[in-house]
Amino acid sequence: MSTQRFPVIFAGHGSPMNAIEDNRFSQTWGDLGASLEQPKAILCISAHWQTGGSQVTAMEQPKTIYDFYGFPPELYQQVYPAPGSPELAKQVQSALGPTPVVLDQAWGLDHGTWSVLMHMFPKADVPVVQLSLDATQPEAYHFELAKRLLPLREQGVLVLGSGNIVHNLRLLSFEGRPLDWALEADARSKQLIETHDYQGMLQFPNSSRAARLAVPTNEHFLPLLYVLALHQEGEELHFFNEDVSLGSLSMRSVIIG
Repeated sequence: MSTQRFPVIFAGHGSPMNAIEDNRFSQTWGDLGASLEQPKAILCISAHWQTGGSQVTAMEQPKTIYDFYGFPPELYQQVYPAPGSPELAKQVQSALGPTPVVLDQAWGLDHGTWSVLMHMFPKADVPVVQLSLDATQPEAYHFELAKRLLPLREQGVLVLGSGNIVHNLRLLSFEGRPLDWALEADARSKQLIETHDYQGMLQFPNSSRAARLAVPTNEHFLPLLYVLALHQEGEELHFFNEDVSLGSLSMRSVIIG
């Protein structure tokens, strides 16, 4: 058991191609992983697993999920063979009580998880568990639910949220220049986070035209709330990967602790 509270991280994961590209995002993930004490296990909240109610992966060996289409064959050949942790799954189930949490045996690790972790922990030797997003519940519900995960940080578990604050695939631009509304929304999110205005973040998706474009649906936004909910008084907060990619994907990421 760790004697200190483990950091908590929100990673803007962006395109699945970041899994196989050597770019500024993947390099930063690698540097971050190398700088951390190796966690006992990883609990990931990914934008790409939405369910009715809450579920947590509880298998010994989660499969690598290719939940994307139209990418190069090399991407579909990647495997992240990290073990699961039925023990951690049961801890998550207990910590989130009395909210019911189903122990899942079917999902695995989707690209919101493995595309980041294959750079952070390339040996795939840290057990990984995923917690689903209950798609029936609003932002405030997720924020309050996440607070119950705090004891895991004190047991050497890395809680990782993976999504994108600004995420609008319909308005992607391959010309490379970030769109004005995306920059505006990203800057506003930074301001709210660095001033610890987390109630403001709960209202962010509907706070302006730019924010509504940034969060047309909330599955990529919700993992951030799990990370912010675990911010404890006196803990430092740092941003990394502060870029807007493909016009309308904010890669802004946060580490707390």
